[in-house]
Amino acid sequence: MSSQTLNVILFGDTGVGKSSVINLMAGKPIAETSGDVGGCTMDFKDYQQINLWDTVGLNEPTMGVNGYYDAIVKAYELIRKLSKAGGVDLLLLCIRGQRIPPSATINYRLFYEILCNKQVPIALVITHLEREYRMEAWWERNEATILQCGIRTCGHASITGLAEEVQKYKESKLAMSCLLSHHDNSSRFSMPLESVFTRFLRWVTSFFSKGRPSVVDIANFLMKRCNFDLETAYRLAAQLVASRTAGAS
Repeated sequence: MSSQTLNVILFGDTGVGKSSVINLMAGKPIAETSGDVGGCTMDFKDYQQINLWDTVGLNEPTMGVNGYYDAIVKAYELIRKLSKAGGVDLLLLCIRGQRIPPSATINYRLFYEILCNKQVPIALVITHLEREYRMEAWWERNEATILQCGIRTCGHASITGLAEEVQKYKESKLAMSCLLSHHDNSSRFSMPLESVFTRFLRWVTSFFSKGRPSVVDIANFLMKRCNFDLETAYRLAAQLVASRTAGAS
């Protein structure tokens, strides 16, 4: 494979192990294991350079309603920034190897369907699997559940971020290597220049056959499709309808 640079977004809830994934990929500690790391660049093997951006997802434990807005805008601004720098090549959704959380579906919808319009490959990175006798066994047990959640991916990596687990850490490096080696920068996605609420509203209304959905319609849709709680769904729906009204005036 020829030399290339991949623009990759790694996202997921706080505490799922995103920083450990970064350190695993880099082969050395370059990210703290707590907090946001922002962006970093690393060489991957001898043919590929990774521009990796780490960002929080939705449904953080202490996020609150206003936090949802901030996270959506932050994700939008990151993808806009990468669009200006050439585009996005790959999305990595990071989750813990436990029960599939509702936030996995929420984040999948936001990044893959809404912001990237299903035009960027998305893969799962499942972390904290060091207690599994065979890490891939977690995927075999949970693949059907992931599909039932509406999450469709181009691949996955079952890993541990604990370097002390020497053999499993080596297997984790190999899993990430195999996952990333299937992607290049030949079809980068660049986001059109529009507001985040305009983009969000276009996605929502695409599911309605006719008419302009009301606040109630949109809120019910967000609760069903994205697993938003009642308050968040109604506040976001009101914001979307307000942006539609402002755009029409």
